[in-house]
Amino acid sequence: MGPHSKCYEEKGFYCPIGLMKGNGMTTHAVYDIGNQKVSDIELDDRIFNAKINPTLFYDVVRMDLASKRKGTASTKNRALIRGGGAKPWRQKGTGRARAGTRRSPLWRGGGTIFGPMPKNYSLSLPKKVGRAALRAALSLKRQEGKLILLNDFSLERFKTRQVIEVLKRFQVEDVLIVTDEKNSYLERSAQNLPGIEVLRHEGLNVYDILNHEHLILLRPAVAKIEGALTS
Repeated sequence: MGPHSKCYEEKGFYCPIGLMKGNGMTTHAVYDIGNQKVSDIELDDRIFNAKINPTLFYDVVRMDLASKRKGTASTKNRALIRGGGAKPWRQKGTGRARAGTRRSPLWRGGGTIFGPMPKNYSLSLPKKVGRAALRAALSLKRQEGKLILLNDFSLERFKTRQVIEVLKRFQVEDVLIVTDEKNSYLERSAQNLPGIEVLRHEGLNVYDILNHEHLILLRPAVAKIEGALTS
């Protein structure tokens, strides 16, 4: 264990960042889009039965949200505004307050004091921390009983109503659907539904998992997710 292991254990949410040894497997049911069980699948306990560490969730979600900030807000200070090179009036004898430039922040049309400037808000974390947080997020959904495995989610055409009917059979309204490859029919059929998001397995992230109440994984995507998180 690392130097911080003791403090994490004392707080009751210690979770090792590295993978634990062992090949434990958990059986989980696989359904079709009609909510009928078709088979069982064995899930790797290292991925779907990991200990939950809220600190990892906080750090990774904070990094994801910070990376989405464009940081393009910009204002001009007195040095960036055009003009103001000539002194408006002489220093003494006019009865007015002394002034050295028309671009003073105190004047209309002058510069902005301490205004926002372009900034890079992105943060970075070790890759193993991101993978550990993703394993914990997947485990959380399984432990809460909000993980659904589907054999397939094939559509013959763009049909939003069909997606709604499938989700009603599982009684879910706020859900993240993870596919193993590009599925144009599903992605475009669900894009206008509030609370519904379709992601490919390579784009799976902690924020989207935690931001939706339920998680639906297609069976072919499970193997790819396990392969990526155990490599």
